Amino acid sequence: MANSISTTISEQVIKFKPGGAPASFNITVTNDSDRFAAFQLEIIAAGAEVIPGLRWYSLSPEVSAKKPPGDSTRFTTMITDSPVPGFTGIMNLTVRIFSLELGEETREVVRLVIEQSKELTPVKLTLPVAQFQVFPSYLLEIPVSVYNPSQLTANVVLSFLGVGMKWLVDGSERRLQIPPGGKAETTFSCQLPIPSQVPSQAYPFTIEANLIDGPLSSATGIIRVLPKGFVEFSCIPEEQQMPPSASAWWVLKWKCHSAIYILKFDNASNFKPDVTVQVQPEAGQRKSTWELIPEKAQVSPGETTELQLVINKRRHWWGGSKKLQFEVKASASETDIDIRNDTQFLKLNVLPVLPIWMQLLIGAGLLALAWACSWLNPDNPFFGHNAPVTSVQFNGMGDKVVSGGNDNKIIKWDSGGFLNPLINQFQGNLGDLGKAVRVVRYRPVDNNLLAAGLENGEIRLFNLAGDGNKPIDSFLFRKDDRVFALEFTKDSRFLFSGHGSGLVLQWDVQSNLENNVSVNNSPFKQKKFDFAVYALALAGKANKSLMIGGRFNQLRMWDFAADKVRSLPYQEGSKDDYIQSLTVAAYKPNLMATADTQGYITLWNLDKCLSKDVKCTIVDRWGNGHGNKPVRSVALNRNGCYLASGGDDGRVMLWPLSVGGKRHPQFANGQELAKSKKRINSVDLKRQGKDVFVLSGGDDKQVRINTTLQSDTGCK
Repeated sequence: MANSISTTISEQVIKFKPGGAPASFNITVTNDSDRFAAFQLEIIAAGAEVIPGLRWYSLSPEVSAKKPPGDSTRFTTMITDSPVPGFTGIMNLTVRIFSLELGEETREVVRLVIEQSKELTPVKLTLPVAQFQVFPSYLLEIPVSVYNPSQLTANVVLSFLGVGMKWLVDGSERRLQIPPGGKAETTFSCQLPIPSQVPSQAYPFTIEANLIDGPLSSATGIIRVLPKGFVEFSCIPEEQQMPPSASAWWVLKWKCHSAIYILKFDNASNFKPDVTVQVQPEAGQRKSTWELIPEKAQVSPGETTELQLVINKRRHWWGGSKKLQFEVKASASETDIDIRNDTQFLKLNVLPVLPIWMQLLIGAGLLALAWACSWLNPDNPFFGHNAPVTSVQFNGMGDKVVSGGNDNKIIKWDSGGFLNPLINQFQGNLGDLGKAVRVVRYRPVDNNLLAAGLENGEIRLFNLAGDGNKPIDSFLFRKDDRVFALEFTKDSRFLFSGHGSGLVLQWDVQSNLENNVSVNNSPFKQKKFDFAVYALALAGKANKSLMIGGRFNQLRMWDFAADKVRSLPYQEGSKDDYIQSLTVAAYKPNLMATADTQGYITLWNLDKCLSKDVKCTIVDRWGNGHGNKPVRSVALNRNGCYLASGGDDGRVMLWPLSVGGKRHPQFANGQELAKSKKRINSVDLKRQGKDVFVLSGGDDKQVRINTTLQSDTGCK
């Protein structure tokens, strides 16, 4: 049977001198079969042994692509080293050509003439073990293998580099004489120092092989010193009094509001860690603050370092002494290190500013004053939320405000009361709803209805013109599916809700009201997304495109009329990244702003992408508006000339915009209107007359209105 593989070899005799230029020859393989086939080559040298790491030839290509019948492949073979180290003379090379598809092979013979070389070839230096893990004081043996591939005897000097000379017991050099094609092995003995003299880390080393009158070769390795020892933690003193002197009990040293503790770290290990502490006050005790000076410190092996813990506590004017206790837990940047006595309990006895006898006198005077002033208005004007505020909104006129919070309350406010101390801004609440309120929204038409989304997945509708405390309608599709966002259509007929499960539901509010439906469990439409939905906003004049944002920084556009969904390009996010807020200008429905937990505020021009399948345009984007911390809420005023934002840095910012919907160059860094110690969760925005009013609510449980004059940006 005829062979389906035919070959042509360009050279029958190849000359090669070790250490010189590579020798090459070509092999052309032709597919004489009636089908597609790929070919491979293997070259076998007579008398050659397989030596690990020794590759004496190379092929290009390694394997041919599948060739049709009659087509050829040209292989180029490069001889780069002697198949038999130290050999001089003529040897046969067998070229084996085979195809797995055809199941056939053929062989050709080429003569290789290896000429005598007068030059030394670099020795091949290998480390049987290149990485070592040892403890301090350990004696380490590092084996080295040297192979001489040349035709001449190699006189080799091995040098151990990279670690201290004191570590090497028998010196840093070894001298070897290796015959042609021979191999030699030796070891270096390495004695590690005691823990305090050898920090736990990786110590790279290099072994160089120097040929006398020849080239250099080397091999590298790593000695990783393992941790050993411990750090001793202590506090001095463990108990103090503030003020420190007992005589201060009778002296009005009201400026003394701090106590200093010395925190000591004695390092008896081979780590060089950064050490710090976490301070936790005893549960139930009154608020105090503390400062660590410095916040962390590095302590070297065998050394001691100290931190100062300054506990600040505003001393009370009344009552007896207050006993405070703090748990101080030491930690290190190296988590494997043993910190002994890592938890200490510090006590602080805080004395009042006023002595008891003086308190009795003042108390008697205050009681008399309170009795004398009992004719004043007994109503407390500072009613409000007693848990973080999650959502706020102006009504259409801007004279009323509504807020919802984690205290299960929805509170109605008079806007004028925030700007005039003579007006009581509190206008009552809608009672305890039983679950935390995530979002509140006025119905656009008349603002006489209020929708509230709750933690348990329920949406309640209140009639603000009536009793208001009892919902007139309730929507619940799935229990405990948190409602994070609500959005009415402009005609107030439909209400959209966004949920933690990824559901976006469309509710027919108008039909429910007309038919006196009090509980609705069947949405008009629904759409499921693969991320938690945190924000909704209607965009475009047609009022049919719902913008949807949420977890993983996902941003979608849902044409709910045609039931089509598009994805908008947005910076990729992880499971901890969210688009927290969306807002669209009422009079410029193609201008949208987004805010996310990565700290970015983005302005979009949706003019073209709402009606066409084109990419939406980002006109402005910045991430330093809130100190690179998460931005929780953004709001555009109706004509899109101002953008308000609030975030985890506790600031309420105002961004005047240009006619084109970008930050105005004059206000590129924004205007700070308010600063809180806790994060801002929700903002809203109104422009009336010459003033801009920004409403905000956050984790400090407060609802605020800040005002500023309009800026001359040309946007109207």
